[in-house]
Amino acid sequence: MPPAVPRAVGGTGLSGPPMVRLRVPAGSARMEAAEGDDHDHGAIMHSVILVTGGTGTLGREVVRRLLEDEHEVRVLSRRGRAEGERLPVEWVRGDLRTGGGLGPALSGTDAVVHCATANGSGDVAMTRRLAEAARAAGAPHLVYISIVGADRVPGFPYYRAKLECERIVAESGLPWTVLRTTQFHGLITRLVAAQRRLPVVLTLGGGVRLQPVAEREAGERLAELAVGEPAGRVADLAGPEIRTARDLTRAAARAAGTRRSVVPLRLPGKAFRAVREGALLAPDRAVGRIAFDDFRSAR
Repeated sequence: MPPAVPRAVGGTGLSGPPMVRLRVPAGSARMEAAEGDDHDHGAIMHSVILVTGGTGTLGREVVRRLLEDEHEVRVLSRRGRAEGERLPVEWVRGDLRTGGGLGPALSGTDAVVHCATANGSGDVAMTRRLAEAARAAGAPHLVYISIVGADRVPGFPYYRAKLECERIVAESGLPWTVLRTTQFHGLITRLVAAQRRLPVVLTLGGGVRLQPVAEREAGERLAELAVGEPAGRVADLAGPEIRTARDLTRAAARAAGTRRSVVPLRLPGKAFRAVREGALLAPDRAVGRIAFDDFRSAR
C-alpha cells in the first residue's frame, strides 16, 4: 500500500480519533505547501473524491463536509450541473445504469463515495458497474453506505440488494470501506409526507423500534472514511436513542401540522418478525448525537 500522510480533520460529532490518515495513490492526490515554506513539513494533502448520488440528501452532506476540508470534489450526474446549482464542485456526466461516462469521471480520483441508489431494484448492477470502472481507472478507495440489519432481515428485497452490494465491494479487488447506518431521520418525515392524502398516517406496529440517525452525521462519517485508509467493514453508526416507530411517526406527523390518527400495522412474515426483535438496532453503536426531536426542531 502506498505511504499515507497524516492530516487533521475537524470534529464530526462522532467517536474516534481527531486524526485520520489520507491514502495517497501515486500521482493522484495533490500536495500544497504552506506559503513561504520550501519543505513538505507544512504541506496539506488534498484528495480528489467522486461522490455518486451527490445531489441526494446524504450525498450533499458528504460533499459539504469534503468541501469544508478543502478536498477536490466531483459529483457524478446523468445530466450534469442543474440550473441554479451553486455547489463549488466539478460536475461529471456518467450513468451508473449503463456505465456510460464512468471512466472519465473516475480518472485521477483517490476515492469514490457511493451514495447513489435505485432503492434496491438496480443497486446491484449499478454497484458492479462502478466497481469494474474503478478498477480500470486506477483502483481508487471505494466507500459504500449500507444499512444496519442488512444481514438480519430475511426476504426483504432492498436489504438483500444492499447485502449483495457489500459483497461486490468487498470482492472488487479495490481498496474498500463499508459503513452501515441505521435509518435516517429524514426517512421518517418523508414517509409521513408521502401519506398526506390518506385519512390516517400508517406506521409499523407490533412494538417495532427504530434508532434513527441524522443524515448530516452519516455524511460526515463517510467523508472521514473517504480520506482515511481503506478499513473494510467499519463499526456501525446509529442514532442516540431508540424509540418505537409509532412514537416517531406521531412526532413527525405533529411537526408537519397534521392531527390525523397514527395507525400501526402489524405485518406477517419473517422479515417483520426480525424487525420486531430488533434487527434494525445497534444499541452498542449509539454514537450519533442528533436526536429525532432535535432534527425536527432544526428543520
